[in-house]
Amino acid sequence: MFRAIFALFFCLLINNAVHAQSPKREFRGAWIATVANIDWPSKPGLPAVEQQQEFIRQLDMLQSVGCNAVIVQVRPVCDAFYASGKEPWSHYLTGRQGEAPFPYYDPLVFMVEETHKRNMEFHAWFNPFRALMNSTKNNNPNSHVTHTHKDWIINYGTKSYIDPGVPEARDYVIGVIADVVKRYDVDAVHLDDYFYPYREPGKEFGDGRSYARYGNGMTKDDWRRDNVSRFISLLNTTIKDIKPYMKLGISPFGVWRNKSKDPEGSDTRGGQTTYDDLYADVLLWMQKGWVDYMMPQLYWEHKHKAAPFDVLQPWWYDHCYQRHVYYGLGLYRMTTAKSGPWATTGELMWQLRDIRGKCPNSGYSFYSASCFNKVKPAVKDSLQNSFNRYPALVPPMTWLDDKAPAAPVLKAAGNKLEWQTANPTKEPLRYVLYRFNAGEKVDLERNDRIISIQQETSFKDTEAGAHKQATYVVTALDRVWNESAASNTVKL
Repeated sequence: MFRAIFALFFCLLINNAVHAQSPKREFRGAWIATVANIDWPSKPGLPAVEQQQEFIRQLDMLQSVGCNAVIVQVRPVCDAFYASGKEPWSHYLTGRQGEAPFPYYDPLVFMVEETHKRNMEFHAWFNPFRALMNSTKNNNPNSHVTHTHKDWIINYGTKSYIDPGVPEARDYVIGVIADVVKRYDVDAVHLDDYFYPYREPGKEFGDGRSYARYGNGMTKDDWRRDNVSRFISLLNTTIKDIKPYMKLGISPFGVWRNKSKDPEGSDTRGGQTTYDDLYADVLLWMQKGWVDYMMPQLYWEHKHKAAPFDVLQPWWYDHCYQRHVYYGLGLYRMTTAKSGPWATTGELMWQLRDIRGKCPNSGYSFYSASCFNKVKPAVKDSLQNSFNRYPALVPPMTWLDDKAPAAPVLKAAGNKLEWQTANPTKEPLRYVLYRFNAGEKVDLERNDRIISIQQETSFKDTEAGAHKQATYVVTALDRVWNESAASNTVKL
């Protein structure tokens, strides 16, 4: 008898510990890179049905490890993974630049719909200024920006870029992004770390002509930073004028500045930095409210000699300025590691625990999705069965919208639950259904009591017989994940 009671007590302790460590609000994402077919599609020119099947498999896998968002690259090199009247179809999709998928479909419509079916967010990822992956090869049709605006294009290293110093060029990129925001049901615009390109040793980025014309007495470094800041500010205003709920997220290189160069910087020794080399003044953007979330790429381990995770993770959180900070994690580091910190699941899980334990309402994104098929099964097992055992809702951004939907009205018949919600604006809503055991207090922070997140307004509980006298409540979620008060309670 004593052993049975002890075993029961131990199980309750474990369950409560897992619940306590699994917050109800957490961004859990993954990047899906299309450039060079890193993640999707597996190769150029696959038939449309195969492309769709591959994407669905990736979504299902990411959902199974707890992800509630995907960040999909829809514009890798001034080309498109969607039906654009401004830029050509990407050859990474179809096998030939400018050629539509066959049989025809619009991949972005398909991807957004499939993502939303799973109650996940879709963040459309744009590379703003990269024009060619190989500056010596240009297979684009004559309508491509490298042909129509040769005066905007700068070859640097092995690639070609749109010059961020030309105001008309910046406006062009904003127009391309705004077109997607207008026509597609995406949840966020996401930009990576490529503003000005990473420095090539001994080479200067060839923007002397635009600097001479537009420099206005600034140093070249300050002018370059000003160019990117103007771009971000106008982009944010533009997309929110179209859809006020549209999020803007940036994923910068993980070191803003080294403390040796700026007392506000991190205690790191990064060889290149976001501020000094990529000319991205990301802290200014946060302070001004021009971005909604920052997702620094922290692809280094704890105790790394130049850029330790344990230094950078709290530094970014301390510089959030009332905006969200999520963390980009280098899952790819585990795909080839034979020894060292990335050879086991230990480092990744340590990073996840640090984020969860030290940064409320934060989260993470894995780089990148296809790496889950290349790492040891223990990674997925740890996420599915322990770390992300319970679902999480995306943290709300109250500066975009702080008004929650009306509470639903719930009724029950047999083992079926149905509800209605007053929704005069016809906003797309999701619903969260909770089931509490007999005698339990209704507590909406108990994400271990969530049995469904869905868009339908009914639910049949096939497990009701195993939960005698259970109490059910339902809540409504709006577009930016504000949650209503609980409905009335019912029992089946």
